[in-house]
Amino acid sequence: MISSKLKIWILGIRPKTLAAGICPVLMGLAVAFYDNLYILDWLTAVLTFFAAILIQAGTNLSNDLFDYIKGADNKKRVGPLRIMQSGLVTKKEMLWAIFIVFFLATVCGVFLVLRGGLPILIIGIISIICGFLYTAGPKPIGYMGLGELFVLVFFGIVAFAGTYYIQTLVFFPMLIVMGLIPGFFSVAILSANNLRDIRTDKEAGKNTLAVIFGYRFAVFEYVFCMIAPYLILAVTVPILKNHYLSLLSLTSILFAVKPIKIVLDKKNHQPEYLISVLEKTGQVMLIFSIIFCITWNIRI
Repeated sequence: MISSKLKIWILGIRPKTLAAGICPVLMGLAVAFYDNLYILDWLTAVLTFFAAILIQAGTNLSNDLFDYIKGADNKKRVGPLRIMQSGLVTKKEMLWAIFIVFFLATVCGVFLVLRGGLPILIIGIISIICGFLYTAGPKPIGYMGLGELFVLVFFGIVAFAGTYYIQTLVFFPMLIVMGLIPGFFSVAILSANNLRDIRTDKEAGKNTLAVIFGYRFAVFEYVFCMIAPYLILAVTVPILKNHYLSLLSLTSILFAVKPIKIVLDKKNHQPEYLISVLEKTGQVMLIFSIIFCITWNIRI
C-alpha cells in the first residue's frame, strides 16, 4: 500500500520535467566550483539542490490540483497521467502534499538565507509564491500567457545565478546571460507540454502562448528554445575564455534532433505523437548540463 502510494506521488511531481530544476543548479555549482578554485560549500550545495527540486515539485503538484479544478485536465486530455484527474488522490491529500513540499523547501531556504542574506530571502519567497500561483488564484500566471517568462526567469536566471551567488557571494551580469542557457531548455520543456495540450487548454480557457498565438507559433517557440542554449554558449565561451572545452556541450544537439523532427513533422501534430517530446527534451537538457559541468572545470 505504501509502495503504491509512493508511486502515485512520484507521478505527481512529474519526474520527467525535473531536469528544469536540477540542471540550472548543477550548472551554477559547476561555474562556482571553478571560480572558487575547486572549492564548494557542500552543505549549501545540497540544500540548494533540494530547495530547487522541492519548489519545482510543489509547483507541479499545484498545477496538478488547479488544472484539474479549472478544467484544463479532463478526460479529453492526452498525455502523462495526472493524479488528481485520475482520482488517485483526494483534494485534501493534494493540498497537504503541496503544503508539506513547500514547507520543506522553506526549511532548506532558512539555512540558505543564513549564508546568502537578503537576496536569497527575496528569491526564495518570490519563487515559492510564484510556484503556487502558477496555476492557483483568480489570475494564474500560467493562464495569462506568462508561463514561459516565469520559467525562463526562475528555472533559468534565478536558479543559475542564485546558486552561483550563494556559493561565492558574488554577482556579475554575465550570470544573467548564462542563466538563459538552462532557462531556454526549461521553456522548451514547458513549450512541449503546451504544444501537446493546446486543444484542451483552449477549451478550458488556459491561455498559454500556444493557445494565444496558435500551433505554428508553438512549434517555432519549441525549436527556438531548443537551439538558443547552443547559440548562447557558443557566444559566451569566447568572451569568458579558458572554457573552450565546454563547447563539447554542443554535441548534445545530436540528441535534440529527434524531438525537433517530431515537432516539425506535420504528421505528428496530434497529442499522442507529442507525448515523448517532453521526456526527450528533459534528457537533452540533462545531457547538455552534465557535459557542461565536467568540461567547464577542465583547465587548458
